[in-house]
Amino acid sequence: MIGKFFHTPRAKRFHITTRYYDADKEELRDREERIKSELGMSEKKSWDTNHRANIRGQFRQNMGGFSKSADEARRRSNTRLIFFVAILALAVYLFLKF
Repeated sequence: MIGKFFHTPRAKRFHITTRYYDADKEELRDREERIKSELGMSEKKSWDTNHRANIRGQFRQNMGGFSKSADEARRRSNTRLIFFVAILALAVYLFLKF
């Protein structure tokens, strides 16, 4: 019990496993892609370069009315804080008055 009281945990270590790189396999894959593109059998999918992900606000839009906006949440938080401060001030006033 006392031994665990003075125990400090060790720092976590970063460990990444190395990956094997095969230059011959990479060269073969590049050669196959080049030959397929020359023959018109390319399997690579081309992405639209003009497309830009529009992520901002999508979660809130998809949730519908379940999500509160930041302004509404801030307003409720401030109202709650003012309410608790008023109750605390009233309690202190009544405690000091009597």
